Parts: sequence; structure tokens; C-alpha cells
Amino acid sequence: MSAPDAPPPIPTEFQIYNSYVEDPKWQRKFTAIWAAAVGVAIIVTLPHLLKSIRNGFLRNSLMGIHEDWDKHYERVSSGEDKKKSVKKYSKIDRLTTLLKSLSLWSVPYVGLDLGQVVLVVAYYAVLLCCITIQAPLVDNPNRAGFLALAQLPVVFLFATKNSLLSLALGSGYGWEKINFLHRWSGRGMFLAAGIHGSLWIRNHLQYGLPILGQQKEGSGVASFSLLCVLVLSSLRPVRLWAYQVFFYVHVLGYVAFFITVCYHTIYASPWIFPPLAFYGLDLLLRMVRVRVKDASLHACDSQMTVIQVHDANGGWTAGQHVRLRVFFNGRIFESHPLTILSAPSKTSCLSNGRLILGARVQGDWTRALNKYAKSHSSPAPAAEVKATKTEVIDIEVIDEKRKSLATVDSESVMVCDAPDWTLETGAPVQVMVDGPYGGSTVDLGDFENVFLVAGGSGITFTLGMLDDIVGRCVKLARQGGERTRRIEFAWCIKSYACMNWFSPMLLEIARTAKASSIDLHMSIFVTCLCNPEAVPNIPNCDVTIERPIIHRLLHDFVSSAGSPEFGGSEKGKAKVSSIGSGGDLAVCAAGPEAMTREAKNAIARLTMSRRMQLGKVACHTELYSL
Repeated sequence: MSAPDAPPPIPTEFQIYNSYVEDPKWQRKFTAIWAAAVGVAIIVTLPHLLKSIRNGFLRNSLMGIHEDWDKHYERVSSGEDKKKSVKKYSKIDRLTTLLKSLSLWSVPYVGLDLGQVVLVVAYYAVLLCCITIQAPLVDNPNRAGFLALAQLPVVFLFATKNSLLSLALGSGYGWEKINFLHRWSGRGMFLAAGIHGSLWIRNHLQYGLPILGQQKEGSGVASFSLLCVLVLSSLRPVRLWAYQVFFYVHVLGYVAFFITVCYHTIYASPWIFPPLAFYGLDLLLRMVRVRVKDASLHACDSQMTVIQVHDANGGWTAGQHVRLRVFFNGRIFESHPLTILSAPSKTSCLSNGRLILGARVQGDWTRALNKYAKSHSSPAPAAEVKATKTEVIDIEVIDEKRKSLATVDSESVMVCDAPDWTLETGAPVQVMVDGPYGGSTVDLGDFENVFLVAGGSGITFTLGMLDDIVGRCVKLARQGGERTRRIEFAWCIKSYACMNWFSPMLLEIARTAKASSIDLHMSIFVTCLCNPEAVPNIPNCDVTIERPIIHRLLHDFVSSAGSPEFGGSEKGKAKVSSIGSGGDLAVCAAGPEAMTREAKNAIARLTMSRRMQLGKVACHTELYSL
């Protein structure tokens, strides 16, 4: 009850809406909701984070690539591998696996899987609720403007490459995995600003007020115009065909936007400080982790350049990538992401023990790099040239255009042990390495059965994963309790010549696995019948002329553990039982969008068709696109 001398309360219908008091409350509500969602995600992935810390992910993420000065003694296996007991999963565990697999379902042209769609829809639902609930938007559209400002921390949290969130979630949740939330939150900010600006323009037109009359209106129109430029320049066609234009417009556009929006409203500055802090942390960590190293460039052919970085054999985990700046021909300002295709030297099966990268010729920079490597390479000294062995082998050629896949032709081709590019000393250069970033969310050592599939240059990811798991099981004798017994490695390429890109690495890994308890089988699918003389002689490797159907490959791998097509060695056939009886399965796919989408859908179809028959199933994909 009010005091006797107090004025009577104003009836609700006559109260004037004070947006400068009420709308900031909705900013705080929106911030609390998305921050709580991030907190839940961190708690859910906490076991994964703890395992990543034990594996050295956090240390590598903070310290970067380095030269490992410790001398590691190779552990010699006694022939008896440590083998964890077979895990038994409850119905709840298998139901969780089923739901996770269903969240991978993707449709063409959307660029998001079902799980990502759910996150985006939930984000926009919260945003629109905060904009519209108890808000007279038509008469006073300030609420939408306040919510546009409240999204700035979200946009920058999911944008920076060295994000606190990526570190808190653990390996595999790098900026490239959460960047879709940056794009969609940016579009959400554009939507809120559009609602705010369009309704204010409507009101000005309705009451005959000038749109560009004062500083507030003029700076508001300028701010929204800058947002339009940022959104349009970040569309996928622009990123694909003019990435440097997108990058510089993005950086300069946000600086200009911060300035103009501060002129537009005094309520903007508190929401600009968090983005500046996120970006400042990103720059600080980059300065700490950047390394300048000597390197050598090897042009495998006109389509691939292999980069070997010297004095760098540690500081990353399998599947991670770096941003590389090569000092050649005045191109010192261009930095490009490249996946590390080798494991650290203490784990790797490869003999050179270096950080190895592969750059597929796609644009001006990679084309110039390839030409530079060709023109500055020289033949190795005669004493260092290894004797190459040539022999004639038979390969099976399956013509997918024929109705019956049973029609098989046999073709004899001559192969050699080492491709020409390995017999040259590479072009010496200096490089600046920034990273590592990303990584795999799946620890292959936790799974008995591993299926790796790549398209084109996507092999740089799956090759690193293969090198790591074979090295952990054979070279380190499963000292981490690795359970992997069976691996299928599939690679889809356009021509036989592409095999020579990484055939020396594949050959070393295959020979390492051949005399061990690992049942490794490789399948190379060639979509164009040309250069058959370039086929490398890799143990337990099939070469087929067809485009693979991932669902069929995965189904055959799961259904027939001991079939002639999968698990070619008799040793492997005797050891491995069918996955369908409850074994674990890890799938890693890397390459173009169509392939990664097909791999995700194959996992979803597989778990739906087998329901509770499978054990733990995990999938990780790496999209090689902008």
C-alpha cells in the first residue's frame, strides 16, 4: 500500500515505455541464456577436455610447434600387445550413440547437419523472443537495436582462431568447427539491426521527419550500411572466388562499424569491449605460438606441393592444421591453412620425423608455390639417391559405367618404389608457422574398428590420423591402451598420378602395419582411367576404377570383417570379428562438401538400420572448402 502523500500510480495503459530502462534488461537476459548454453556445452565435453589435456592438446595449443630435444627410446614390442577388455554398452549408451549419429544427418546446399540446424534454430528462437516479448516494436523499435549490440560478443567469441571456447571444449572443436555459429550470429545481428533500422525509417516517413537530418540518424544509416557490406561480402561465392577481398573487407568493415555505432548510440561501448578482448587474446596467442623455420618445397607434379618443415617434430596432435606463410617471390603477407599430414616424430611411422604439409594447387598462391618448387629444386646427390625397384603387377579395373560390377578387367602395369619428386632436394625457403589449430574429436585408439575416407587433398587429414594410430599401436606398442585392431583406409582421386603425392608415406605406414597385429587395408578409387603406369606398389592395397559410394563401403566394412575385400591379410581375418555384434566404430572423413556430407549420412543410415546392434560409433569430418 502506497504512502498517504505519494502520488497515485499511473495505470498500465497510460504508462510510456522507457526503452532505455527496459531494453538493456533483455540484453542481459539474452546474454545470460547464450552464456548458460556455452557453460552446459563445456560441462558436457569436460571428459573430452580432460583427455585432451592428458594428450598434450592444451600445452600444444598454448605453446605451438617446436623441436623436441628429448631423445625418445623406441619401445620394442614383445609380441604381446596390451588389450583392453571388450567394453559392454547399456541401452542408454547405445541410444545416445543413435541420437548423436542422427544429428549428423545433412541435406545438400544447406551446409549444416541436423545438430547444427537445431543449434541455429534455438539461437534465433531465443533472439526473436528477446526482441518481441513485451516490446512495442512498431512505435519504439529500440529493443531490436539493443539486441543487435548484445550479439557482438557472440559473433567474436565464435570467430577468433584462438578462442577461449575452443580451448575449453578440447581437441577437435577448433575455430573451423564452431565458425558456423559466427556466421549465423552475424546474420542474426544483421536481422536485428534491420528490424531496428527499417521500423525507425518507417516512423520517420510516417511523421514526415528527415531520415538523414541529425548525427544519430546519419550514423545509424552508416552503421547498417556497413553491416550490409559485411554480410554480402561474407557470402560463400565471394569467399570462394575472392577470399582476399572478403578478408580485408571483413577486418576494415568491423573497425569502421565499431566507430560509427559508437557515434550512433552511447549504449554501444559496453558491448564493444568483450569483442576487443577476444580479438586481443587471439593476437597474443598468435604471437606466442608463431615460429619461423627453414623448409623445403617438393613439387610432386603440377597439382601438389609437399612442404617439409625442418627442426619441427613436436607440438601438435594428429589431424591438426597450421596457418603457413612462405617467404617467396614477395608473397610474405599471404597466410594459408594447411593440414599436417604426419604425426609427431615420437609416434610417427615415417622416417624423416619432420612436420609435413601438402598444398593442392587451387588458386594463385598455391600455383605460384608449385612453380617456385619446380624451378628451384635440384636432383639429389648420386650417393643419396636410393635404388628404385620396378616390377610388373596386375590391377583390377572395374568400369562403373557397365551395368554389372562383376565385370572386371585385368591390366598389367609397371610400378616403382619411389616417385621422382622424392629423388630431388627440395627448394629451400623460410616459412612462418602459426598453430596448431583444430584436430579430431575422435581418439581412434578408443575404437577397435577405424574407417578413414578422403577425397583428393583430404588425404592430408586422414594420412596424419593413420600415421598416428599405427604408430601408437606398433611403434609405441599400445602403451596408451589402444584398442584398434582393424583399419580401412579409402582414398578417392581423379587419376593414377595423384597416388605419387603421398605414396612414400603410405608405403612406410603399410609396411609398419604389415608385421603387426593391425589389420590395415587400403582402397584407392580412381575416377579417370589415365597414367596407369603411376600405380605404386603398396602392401594390402586395392586400386579400383570407380567413384566410391561411402554408404556401401561402410556397410561392407561393418558387415564382413573377414571378407576378401576388407581385411586382406589372413592374420587379420583370423583375429577380427564382425562389428555388428557390438564392436566400436570410428569414422573420419575429409575432403569436399559432398563427400563429408555423404559420410555423415552414411553413419546416420547405418545406426538407424542396425539400431541397438552396434557399440560406440563416432564420426569426425574435415571440410576442405571455404
